[in-house]
Amino acid sequence: MPISDNDNYDQSVSAVHNRLFFRLFQAGNTLDRQSVKELGITTVQWATLGALSRPQVKDGMSFSDLADYLVVSRQSLDGVLKRLEREGHVERVVDPADRRAKKVVLLPSGRAFWSDIQPRIYEFYRQAVASFRFDDKIALLHHINLLNDGMSKVDLGAGAKPGEMEG
Repeated sequence: MPISDNDNYDQSVSAVHNRLFFRLFQAGNTLDRQSVKELGITTVQWATLGALSRPQVKDGMSFSDLADYLVVSRQSLDGVLKRLEREGHVERVVDPADRRAKKVVLLPSGRAFWSDIQPRIYEFYRQAVASFRFDDKIALLHHINLLNDGMSKVDLGAGAKPGEMEG
């Protein structure tokens, strides 16, 4: 439900919400920075290679399905795929089931790269959550899933958004 100027919105709750989303923003940026520094790949490259390495997509994924799975824009995914194609890790091929569509396939060199980087990824994970108990990890995963679900249902209504110019 949208909040109007007349609503009694608890400012302390608003402050907690603001801090929560700002901390998520910072965590995402820290992950971006550290993945490039420590692994030599961006988080979107990391997620793309991970998505394509899953056994259930050994024959590749459609471009649209991959974008939806990663929750990234088509434009962003296109840029990432171009770089991964230049590096010889992935290829876009004609989908045999629908010759108008393209599938993204992880190439043997991409699979080898992904396999080679796994020990560093596992160590990255281990160090990043070293202060968490097992139950903390499960709870965090649960709460992130709830947050993602909640964000996917946000609907602020029609009309101009703040910062947009009218006419």
